[in-house]
Amino acid sequence: MSTIVSAPGKVLAAGGYLVLDQQYPGVVISTSSRFYTVIQASLGSANQIVVRSPQFNQAEWRYTVTYNAAGIQVNPQEDSIGGKNKFVHLALQHTLNLVSEIHSVAQVQERLFNGLDIAAVGDNDFYSQRAQLESLGLPRTTESLSRITPFCHNGVKLTDVHKTGMGSSAALITSLVSALLLHFSAITETDFANPEGDGRRLAHNAAQFVHCLAQGKVGSGFDVSSAVFGSQIYRRFGPAVLDPLMKGEFAAGTLKSVLNSSAWDYSFRPIQLPPLTRLVLADVEAGSDTPSLVGKVLKWRGHEDSRETAKDLWTQIDESNQSLARQLDALSQSYVQNRYVYEETIRQLASLPAQEWESISKAFYDLHQTTQRIRNLMRRMGDLAGVEIEPEQQTHLLDKSIQQAGVVGGGVPGAGGYDAIWLLVCSPPSLSDEQQPLRQVESVWSTFDESNVTPLLAQESVAKGARVVQLDEIPGLREAIQRR
Repeated sequence: MSTIVSAPGKVLAAGGYLVLDQQYPGVVISTSSRFYTVIQASLGSANQIVVRSPQFNQAEWRYTVTYNAAGIQVNPQEDSIGGKNKFVHLALQHTLNLVSEIHSVAQVQERLFNGLDIAAVGDNDFYSQRAQLESLGLPRTTESLSRITPFCHNGVKLTDVHKTGMGSSAALITSLVSALLLHFSAITETDFANPEGDGRRLAHNAAQFVHCLAQGKVGSGFDVSSAVFGSQIYRRFGPAVLDPLMKGEFAAGTLKSVLNSSAWDYSFRPIQLPPLTRLVLADVEAGSDTPSLVGKVLKWRGHEDSRETAKDLWTQIDESNQSLARQLDALSQSYVQNRYVYEETIRQLASLPAQEWESISKAFYDLHQTTQRIRNLMRRMGDLAGVEIEPEQQTHLLDKSIQQAGVVGGGVPGAGGYDAIWLLVCSPPSLSDEQQPLRQVESVWSTFDESNVTPLLAQESVAKGARVVQLDEIPGLREAIQRR
Protein backbone atom coordinates (compact mmCIF):
# COMPACT_ATOMS: atom_id res chain seq x y z
CA MET A 1 0.00 0.00 0.00
CA SER A 2 1.38 3.40 -0.94
CA THR A 3 0.15 6.90 -0.11
CA ILE A 4 1.08 9.96 -2.18
CA VAL A 5 0.15 13.53 -1.35
CA SER A 6 1.18 16.60 -3.34
CA ALA A 7 1.09 20.19 -2.06
CA PRO A 8 1.66 23.38 -4.06
CA GLY A 9 4.20 26.16 -3.68
CA LYS A 10 3.09 29.77 -3.20
CA VAL A 11 3.46 33.38 -4.23
CA LEU A 12 2.41 36.09 -1.77
CA ALA A 13 1.28 38.59 -4.40
CA ALA A 14 0.05 41.18 -1.88
CA GLY A 15 0.32 41.44 1.90
CA GLY A 16 4.06 41.18 2.54
CA TYR A 17 4.76 42.22 6.17
CA LEU A 18 1.07 43.06 6.79
CA VAL A 19 0.05 39.38 6.79
CA LEU A 20 2.06 38.91 10.03
CA ASP A 21 -0.65 40.94 11.80
CA GLN A 22 -4.11 39.42 12.20
CA GLN A 23 -5.68 42.75 11.29
CA TYR A 24 -4.49 42.48 7.70
CA PRO A 25 -5.10 39.74 5.11
CA GLY A 26 -2.74 38.72 2.31
CA VAL A 27 -3.41 37.60 -1.27
CA VAL A 28 -1.58 34.33 -1.85
CA ILE A 29 -1.52 32.32 -5.07
CA SER A 30 -0.77 28.58 -5.00
CA THR A 31 1.41 27.33 -7.84
CA SER A 32 1.25 24.42 -10.29
CA SER A 33 4.74 23.44 -9.06
CA ARG A 34 4.33 20.97 -6.22
CA PHE A 35 6.05 18.84 -3.60
CA TYR A 36 5.27 15.12 -3.48
CA THR A 37 5.60 12.72 -0.55
CA VAL A 38 5.46 9.04 -1.49
CA ILE A 39 5.05 6.62 1.46
CA GLN A 40 5.50 2.91 0.79
CA ALA A 41 5.77 -0.09 3.09
CA SER A 42 9.38 -1.18 2.92
CA LEU A 43 10.83 -4.67 3.14
CA GLY A 44 13.07 -3.54 5.97
CA SER A 45 12.97 -4.04 9.72
CA ALA A 46 10.05 -3.21 11.99
CA ASN A 47 9.98 0.38 13.33
CA GLN A 48 12.56 1.60 10.81
CA ILE A 49 11.76 4.65 8.68
CA VAL A 50 13.93 5.74 5.76
CA VAL A 51 13.28 9.18 4.24
CA ARG A 52 14.94 9.94 0.90
CA SER A 53 15.24 13.03 -1.26
CA PRO A 54 16.51 11.58 -4.56
CA GLN A 55 17.17 15.01 -6.11
CA PHE A 56 20.24 15.59 -3.92
CA ASN A 57 23.57 14.04 -2.96
CA GLN A 58 23.70 12.27 0.42
CA ALA A 59 20.02 12.96 1.08
CA GLU A 60 18.86 9.97 3.10
CA TRP A 61 17.75 10.03 6.73
CA ARG A 62 17.12 6.91 8.83
CA TYR A 63 15.03 6.75 11.99
CA THR A 64 14.18 4.12 14.58
CA VAL A 65 10.80 4.35 16.30
CA THR A 66 10.58 3.31 19.96
CA TYR A 67 7.65 3.24 22.36
CA ASN A 68 7.55 4.13 26.06
CA ALA A 69 5.27 5.65 28.68
CA ALA A 70 5.94 9.16 27.31
CA GLY A 71 4.63 8.13 23.89
CA ILE A 72 6.36 7.46 20.60
CA GLN A 73 9.99 8.47 20.09
CA VAL A 74 11.43 8.88 16.59
CA ASN A 75 15.20 8.60 16.95
CA PRO A 76 17.59 9.68 14.17
CA GLN A 77 20.17 6.99 13.44
CA GLU A 78 23.77 8.10 13.83
CA ASP A 79 24.77 6.58 10.47
CA SER A 80 22.30 8.60 8.36
CA ILE A 81 24.32 9.94 5.43
CA GLY A 82 22.11 13.04 5.28
CA GLY A 83 23.09 14.22 8.78
CA LYS A 84 20.29 16.02 10.64
CA ASN A 85 17.02 17.11 9.05
CA LYS A 86 14.96 19.00 11.62
CA PHE A 87 11.91 19.42 9.36
CA VAL A 88 11.57 15.72 8.56
CA HIS A 89 12.39 14.58 12.10
CA LEU A 90 9.81 16.86 13.75
CA ALA A 91 7.16 15.93 11.15
CA LEU A 92 7.64 12.22 11.91
CA GLN A 93 7.87 12.66 15.69
CA HIS A 94 4.74 14.75 16.12
CA THR A 95 2.56 13.25 13.39
CA LEU A 96 3.09 9.70 14.67
CA ASN A 97 2.25 10.84 18.20
CA LEU A 98 -0.88 12.57 16.88
CA VAL A 99 -1.89 9.29 15.18
CA SER A 100 -1.39 7.42 18.46
CA GLU A 101 -3.61 9.95 20.28
CA ILE A 102 -6.34 9.62 17.65
CA HIS A 103 -6.13 5.80 17.45
CA SER A 104 -3.52 4.01 19.56
CA VAL A 105 0.17 3.26 19.82
CA ALA A 106 -0.70 -0.26 18.62
CA GLN A 107 -1.98 1.13 15.31
CA VAL A 108 1.34 2.87 14.72
CA GLN A 109 3.27 -0.30 15.62
CA GLU A 110 1.12 -2.37 13.27
CA ARG A 111 1.72 -0.03 10.30
CA LEU A 112 5.47 0.00 11.04
CA PHE A 113 5.74 -3.81 11.10
CA ASN A 114 7.92 -3.80 7.95
CA GLY A 115 9.15 -0.22 8.33
CA LEU A 116 8.47 2.60 5.88
CA ASP A 117 10.19 4.02 2.83
CA ILE A 118 9.37 7.71 2.28
CA ALA A 119 10.52 9.64 -0.78
CA ALA A 120 10.04 13.42 -0.96
CA VAL A 121 10.58 15.28 -4.23
CA GLY A 122 9.78 18.77 -5.50
CA ASP A 123 9.11 20.04 -9.00
CA ASN A 124 12.17 21.61 -10.63
CA ASP A 125 10.83 25.14 -10.10
CA PHE A 126 11.58 25.01 -6.36
CA TYR A 127 15.31 25.05 -7.17
CA SER A 128 17.26 27.30 -9.54
CA GLN A 129 17.76 25.58 -12.91
CA ARG A 130 20.32 28.06 -14.25
CA ALA A 131 23.18 25.53 -14.00
CA GLN A 132 21.11 22.84 -15.75
CA LEU A 133 20.26 25.18 -18.63
CA GLU A 134 23.90 26.22 -18.99
CA SER A 135 25.13 22.61 -19.00
CA LEU A 136 22.59 21.77 -21.72
CA GLY A 137 23.48 24.91 -23.69
CA LEU A 138 19.87 26.09 -23.61
CA PRO A 139 18.54 29.68 -23.42
CA ARG A 140 16.72 30.84 -20.26
CA THR A 141 13.11 30.30 -21.46
CA THR A 142 10.08 28.32 -20.28
CA GLU A 143 10.42 26.20 -23.43
CA SER A 144 13.97 25.22 -22.40
CA LEU A 145 12.86 24.48 -18.83
CA SER A 146 10.19 22.08 -20.08
CA ARG A 147 12.97 19.99 -21.66
CA ILE A 148 14.71 19.31 -18.33
CA THR A 149 13.95 15.91 -16.76
CA PRO A 150 11.12 16.18 -14.20
CA PHE A 151 12.39 16.11 -10.59
CA CYS A 152 15.93 16.35 -11.95
CA HIS A 153 18.97 15.68 -9.78
CA ASN A 154 20.45 18.98 -8.58
CA GLY A 155 24.01 17.68 -8.30
CA VAL A 156 24.54 19.11 -4.80
CA LYS A 157 23.68 18.43 -1.16
CA LEU A 158 20.32 19.71 0.06
CA THR A 159 22.07 22.33 2.21
CA ASP A 160 23.85 23.77 -0.86
CA VAL A 161 20.92 24.12 -3.25
CA HIS A 162 19.79 27.54 -4.49
CA LYS A 163 16.05 27.80 -3.78
CA THR A 164 13.67 30.03 -5.73
CA GLY A 165 11.57 31.16 -2.73
CA MET A 166 8.34 29.34 -3.62
CA GLY A 167 7.73 27.91 -0.15
CA SER A 168 9.49 24.55 -0.46
CA SER A 169 9.60 23.88 3.29
CA ALA A 170 5.85 24.60 3.74
CA ALA A 171 4.96 22.46 0.70
CA LEU A 172 7.23 19.62 1.93
CA ILE A 173 5.83 19.67 5.48
CA THR A 174 2.22 19.87 4.22
CA SER A 175 2.65 16.90 1.87
CA LEU A 176 4.61 14.84 4.44
CA VAL A 177 2.29 15.46 7.42
CA SER A 178 -0.85 14.91 5.29
CA ALA A 179 0.55 11.70 3.75
CA LEU A 180 1.42 10.31 7.21
CA LEU A 181 -2.05 11.12 8.60
CA LEU A 182 -3.65 9.35 5.62
CA HIS A 183 -1.25 6.39 5.59
CA PHE A 184 -1.91 5.69 9.29
CA SER A 185 -5.71 6.23 8.81
CA ALA A 186 -5.85 9.16 11.25
CA ILE A 187 -7.93 10.97 8.60
CA THR A 188 -9.90 9.57 5.66
CA GLU A 189 -9.20 10.32 2.02
CA THR A 190 -12.81 11.49 1.53
CA ASP A 191 -12.57 13.94 4.41
CA PHE A 192 -9.17 15.16 3.23
CA ALA A 193 -10.56 15.75 -0.29
CA ASN A 194 -13.32 17.97 1.11
CA PRO A 195 -12.06 21.61 1.36
CA GLU A 196 -14.20 22.04 4.49
CA GLY A 197 -13.55 18.57 5.91
CA ASP A 198 -12.28 18.06 9.46
CA GLY A 199 -9.49 15.86 8.06
CA ARG A 200 -8.16 18.65 5.84
CA ARG A 201 -8.38 21.13 8.71
CA LEU A 202 -6.47 18.77 11.03
CA ALA A 203 -3.78 18.26 8.35
CA HIS A 204 -3.52 22.05 8.05
CA ASN A 205 -3.23 22.64 11.81
CA ALA A 206 -0.69 19.83 12.24
CA ALA A 207 1.43 21.11 9.32
CA GLN A 208 1.30 24.67 10.72
CA PHE A 209 2.54 23.41 14.09
CA VAL A 210 5.39 21.29 12.68
CA HIS A 211 6.46 24.08 10.32
CA CYS A 212 6.51 26.66 13.13
CA LEU A 213 8.41 24.30 15.46
CA ALA A 214 11.01 23.52 12.79
CA GLN A 215 11.50 27.23 12.09
CA GLY A 216 11.68 28.05 15.79
CA LYS A 217 8.93 30.68 15.59
CA VAL A 218 5.22 31.07 14.89
CA GLY A 219 5.06 32.74 11.48
CA SER A 220 1.96 34.03 9.71
CA GLY A 221 1.25 30.60 8.18
CA PHE A 222 0.11 31.86 4.77
CA ASP A 223 2.48 29.42 3.01
CA VAL A 224 1.09 26.33 4.77
CA SER A 225 -2.49 27.57 4.37
CA SER A 226 -2.11 27.96 0.60
CA ALA A 227 -0.32 24.58 0.41
CA VAL A 228 -3.38 22.98 2.04
CA PHE A 229 -6.29 25.04 0.66
CA GLY A 230 -4.99 26.69 -2.56
CA SER A 231 -5.08 30.34 -3.72
CA GLN A 232 -6.80 32.55 -1.16
CA ILE A 233 -7.10 35.79 0.70
CA TYR A 234 -5.66 34.71 4.06
CA ARG A 235 -5.89 36.11 7.58
CA ARG A 236 -3.54 34.52 10.10
CA PHE A 237 -4.29 32.63 13.33
CA GLY A 238 -3.45 34.10 16.74
CA PRO A 239 -0.05 32.63 17.71
CA ALA A 240 -1.21 31.87 21.28
CA VAL A 241 -3.04 28.74 20.06
CA LEU A 242 0.36 27.03 19.69
CA ASP A 243 1.77 28.12 23.08
CA PRO A 244 1.15 24.72 24.73
CA LEU A 245 3.13 22.95 21.98
CA MET A 246 5.97 25.28 20.99
CA LYS A 247 8.27 24.27 23.82
CA GLY A 248 8.32 20.77 22.34
CA GLU A 249 7.59 19.03 25.68
CA PHE A 250 3.96 18.35 26.54
CA ALA A 251 1.71 15.74 28.14
CA ALA A 252 0.07 12.90 26.18
CA GLY A 253 -3.22 13.98 24.64
CA THR A 254 -2.13 17.62 24.26
CA LEU A 255 -1.41 17.36 20.51
CA LYS A 256 -4.89 16.16 19.62
CA SER A 257 -6.64 18.69 21.84
CA VAL A 258 -4.60 21.69 20.60
CA LEU A 259 -4.69 20.73 16.91
CA ASN A 260 -8.45 20.07 17.02
CA SER A 261 -9.14 23.16 19.16
CA SER A 262 -11.71 25.78 18.09
CA ALA A 263 -9.12 28.43 19.11
CA TRP A 264 -7.62 28.22 15.59
CA ASP A 265 -9.02 31.50 14.28
CA TYR A 266 -7.37 31.80 10.86
CA SER A 267 -9.69 32.55 7.97
CA PHE A 268 -9.36 32.28 4.23
CA ARG A 269 -11.50 32.86 1.20
CA PRO A 270 -10.63 30.99 -2.02
CA ILE A 271 -9.70 33.23 -4.95
CA GLN A 272 -8.32 32.69 -8.44
CA LEU A 273 -6.51 34.72 -11.05
CA PRO A 274 -8.67 35.99 -13.93
CA PRO A 275 -9.33 33.38 -16.65
CA LEU A 276 -7.05 33.53 -19.73
CA THR A 277 -4.30 35.24 -17.76
CA ARG A 278 -1.26 33.46 -16.39
CA LEU A 279 1.07 33.88 -13.48
CA VAL A 280 4.71 34.25 -14.56
CA LEU A 281 7.54 33.94 -12.03
CA ALA A 282 11.24 34.70 -12.36
CA ASP A 283 14.25 33.48 -10.44
CA VAL A 284 16.58 36.48 -10.27
CA GLU A 285 20.31 36.05 -9.66
CA ALA A 286 21.33 39.45 -8.40
CA GLY A 287 24.51 40.99 -7.07
CA SER A 288 23.62 40.85 -3.39
CA ASP A 289 21.69 38.75 -0.91
CA THR A 290 18.35 39.69 0.56
CA PRO A 291 19.11 40.75 4.15
CA SER A 292 16.74 40.07 7.00
CA LEU A 293 14.12 42.59 5.96
CA VAL A 294 11.23 41.65 8.23
CA GLY A 295 12.92 42.51 11.53
CA LYS A 296 13.87 45.98 10.31
CA VAL A 297 10.38 46.77 8.99
CA LEU A 298 8.72 45.61 12.22
CA LYS A 299 11.21 47.65 14.27
CA TRP A 300 10.37 50.76 12.19
CA ARG A 301 6.65 50.07 12.57
CA GLY A 302 6.95 49.79 16.37
CA HIS A 303 9.17 52.83 16.92
CA GLU A 304 7.40 55.75 18.58
CA ASP A 305 8.71 58.26 16.01
CA SER A 306 7.31 56.30 13.06
CA ARG A 307 4.30 54.48 14.56
CA GLU A 308 1.63 56.87 13.21
CA THR A 309 3.20 57.09 9.75
CA ALA A 310 3.42 53.30 9.64
CA LYS A 311 -0.20 52.89 10.67
CA ASP A 312 -1.40 55.28 7.94
CA LEU A 313 0.76 53.59 5.31
CA TRP A 314 -0.33 50.07 6.31
CA THR A 315 -3.98 51.19 6.10
CA GLN A 316 -3.38 52.44 2.54
CA ILE A 317 -1.55 49.24 1.55
CA ASP A 318 -4.30 47.10 3.09
CA GLU A 319 -7.01 49.00 1.18
CA SER A 320 -5.11 48.40 -2.06
CA ASN A 321 -4.53 44.70 -1.25
CA GLN A 322 -8.22 44.15 -0.53
CA SER A 323 -9.10 46.09 -3.68
CA LEU A 324 -6.84 43.69 -5.63
CA ALA A 325 -8.74 40.68 -4.23
CA ARG A 326 -12.13 42.21 -5.12
CA GLN A 327 -10.97 43.01 -8.66
CA LEU A 328 -9.75 39.42 -9.18
CA ASP A 329 -13.17 38.14 -8.07
CA ALA A 330 -15.03 40.57 -10.35
CA LEU A 331 -13.00 39.58 -13.43
CA SER A 332 -13.64 35.88 -12.85
CA GLN A 333 -17.34 36.74 -12.53
CA SER A 334 -17.34 38.70 -15.80
CA TYR A 335 -15.87 35.66 -17.59
CA VAL A 336 -18.75 33.50 -16.31
CA GLN A 337 -21.33 36.11 -17.33
CA ASN A 338 -20.15 36.62 -20.91
CA ARG A 339 -17.35 34.37 -21.99
CA TYR A 340 -17.25 35.53 -25.63
CA VAL A 341 -16.89 39.24 -24.77
CA TYR A 342 -14.28 38.45 -22.11
CA GLU A 343 -12.18 36.34 -24.54
CA GLU A 344 -12.32 39.07 -27.18
CA THR A 345 -11.25 41.67 -24.57
CA ILE A 346 -8.22 39.57 -23.53
CA ARG A 347 -7.26 39.16 -27.20
CA GLN A 348 -7.26 42.95 -27.65
CA LEU A 349 -5.40 43.67 -24.40
CA ALA A 350 -2.66 41.19 -25.37
CA SER A 351 -1.50 43.50 -28.16
CA LEU A 352 -1.35 46.73 -26.13
CA PRO A 353 0.57 47.97 -23.08
CA ALA A 354 -1.60 48.36 -19.96
CA GLN A 355 -1.56 52.16 -19.97
CA GLU A 356 -3.60 52.00 -23.22
CA TRP A 357 -6.30 49.66 -21.86
CA GLU A 358 -8.77 52.07 -20.25
CA SER A 359 -11.02 52.45 -23.30
CA ILE A 360 -11.09 48.66 -23.91
CA SER A 361 -11.50 47.31 -20.36
CA LYS A 362 -11.85 49.58 -17.34
CA ALA A 363 -11.74 46.46 -15.10
CA PHE A 364 -8.34 45.26 -16.35
CA TYR A 365 -6.98 48.81 -16.46
CA ASP A 366 -8.02 49.29 -12.82
CA LEU A 367 -6.35 45.99 -11.87
CA HIS A 368 -3.13 47.23 -13.50
CA GLN A 369 -3.40 50.52 -11.58
CA THR A 370 -3.95 48.65 -8.29
CA THR A 371 -0.82 46.52 -8.76
CA GLN A 372 1.20 49.65 -9.54
CA ARG A 373 -0.20 51.44 -6.47
CA ILE A 374 0.76 48.49 -4.24
CA ARG A 375 4.29 48.61 -5.66
CA ASN A 376 4.57 52.35 -4.99
CA LEU A 377 3.32 52.00 -1.40
CA MET A 378 5.62 49.05 -0.68
CA ARG A 379 8.59 50.99 -2.06
CA ARG A 380 7.63 53.90 0.18
CA MET A 381 7.55 51.58 3.20
CA GLY A 382 11.00 50.28 2.23
CA ASP A 383 12.37 53.83 1.98
CA LEU A 384 10.93 54.82 5.36
CA ALA A 385 12.14 51.64 7.10
CA GLY A 386 15.55 51.74 5.41
CA VAL A 387 15.21 48.36 3.67
CA GLU A 388 15.20 47.38 0.00
CA ILE A 389 11.73 45.88 -0.42
CA GLU A 390 11.85 46.62 -4.17
CA PRO A 391 15.53 47.29 -4.88
CA GLU A 392 16.35 49.63 -7.76
CA GLN A 393 17.37 46.88 -10.19
CA GLN A 394 14.12 45.03 -9.44
CA THR A 395 12.24 48.28 -10.17
CA HIS A 396 14.02 48.52 -13.54
CA LEU A 397 13.24 44.87 -14.33
CA LEU A 398 9.57 45.20 -13.32
CA ASP A 399 9.09 48.50 -15.15
CA LYS A 400 10.53 47.06 -18.39
CA SER A 401 8.42 43.91 -18.03
CA ILE A 402 5.17 45.73 -17.22
CA GLN A 403 5.61 48.08 -20.21
CA GLN A 404 5.25 45.10 -22.57
CA ALA A 405 1.98 44.51 -24.41
CA GLY A 406 -0.43 42.22 -22.55
CA VAL A 407 1.19 42.50 -19.10
CA VAL A 408 -1.36 43.34 -16.38
CA GLY A 409 1.09 44.06 -13.57
CA GLY A 410 3.47 42.48 -11.11
CA GLY A 411 5.73 42.97 -8.14
CA VAL A 412 8.29 41.46 -5.80
CA PRO A 413 6.61 38.62 -3.88
CA GLY A 414 6.40 38.34 -0.09
CA ALA A 415 8.92 40.43 1.81
CA GLY A 416 10.59 41.54 -1.43
CA GLY A 417 14.31 41.77 -2.03
CA TYR A 418 16.49 40.69 -4.90
CA ASP A 419 15.64 37.09 -5.67
CA ALA A 420 12.27 36.94 -7.47
CA ILE A 421 9.51 38.81 -9.29
CA TRP A 422 5.98 37.87 -10.32
CA LEU A 423 3.89 39.06 -13.26
CA LEU A 424 0.32 38.56 -14.43
CA VAL A 425 0.08 38.42 -18.24
CA CYS A 426 -2.74 37.97 -20.73
CA SER A 427 -2.77 34.52 -22.31
CA PRO A 428 -5.44 34.42 -25.05
CA PRO A 429 -5.88 30.95 -26.58
CA SER A 430 -6.51 32.48 -30.02
CA LEU A 431 -2.91 33.77 -30.32
CA SER A 432 -0.05 31.62 -31.57
CA ASP A 433 2.79 30.80 -29.19
CA GLU A 434 5.11 33.43 -30.72
CA GLN A 435 2.46 36.14 -30.31
CA GLN A 436 1.85 35.45 -26.63
CA PRO A 437 2.83 38.31 -24.26
CA LEU A 438 4.93 35.78 -22.30
CA ARG A 439 7.38 35.54 -25.23
CA GLN A 440 7.94 39.30 -25.21
CA VAL A 441 8.54 39.21 -21.45
CA GLU A 442 11.07 36.39 -21.89
CA SER A 443 12.85 38.48 -24.51
CA VAL A 444 13.11 41.40 -22.06
CA TRP A 445 14.44 39.09 -19.35
CA SER A 446 17.03 37.44 -21.60
CA THR A 447 18.55 40.84 -22.52
CA PHE A 448 18.27 42.47 -19.06
CA ASP A 449 21.82 43.44 -18.08
CA GLU A 450 21.53 44.26 -14.36
CA SER A 451 20.94 40.66 -13.21
CA ASN A 452 20.46 37.14 -14.59
CA VAL A 453 16.73 36.44 -14.90
CA THR A 454 15.38 32.92 -15.46
CA PRO A 455 11.65 32.25 -15.83
CA LEU A 456 9.99 29.45 -13.87
CA LEU A 457 7.43 27.04 -15.35
CA ALA A 458 4.93 27.56 -12.53
CA GLN A 459 1.48 28.91 -13.21
CA GLU A 460 -1.46 29.11 -10.79
CA SER A 461 -2.45 25.69 -9.45
CA VAL A 462 -5.59 24.42 -11.20
CA ALA A 463 -5.77 21.60 -8.66
CA LYS A 464 -6.02 24.10 -5.76
CA GLY A 465 -4.30 22.88 -2.58
CA ALA A 466 -2.98 19.56 -1.24
CA ARG A 467 -4.36 16.41 -2.82
CA VAL A 468 -3.90 12.67 -3.05
CA VAL A 469 -2.40 11.51 -6.35
CA GLN A 470 -1.51 8.20 -8.01
CA LEU A 471 2.10 7.40 -8.87
CA ASP A 472 1.69 7.17 -12.65
CA GLU A 473 -0.52 10.25 -12.84
CA ILE A 474 2.57 12.48 -12.48
CA PRO A 475 5.14 12.33 -15.33
CA GLY A 476 8.58 11.35 -14.06
CA LEU A 477 7.54 10.68 -10.44
CA ARG A 478 7.99 6.90 -10.54
CA GLU A 479 11.46 7.26 -12.10
CA ALA A 480 12.46 9.92 -9.56
CA ILE A 481 11.57 7.91 -6.47
CA GLN A 482 13.33 4.83 -7.84
CA ARG A 483 16.65 6.71 -7.99
CA ARG A 484 18.99 5.72 -5.18
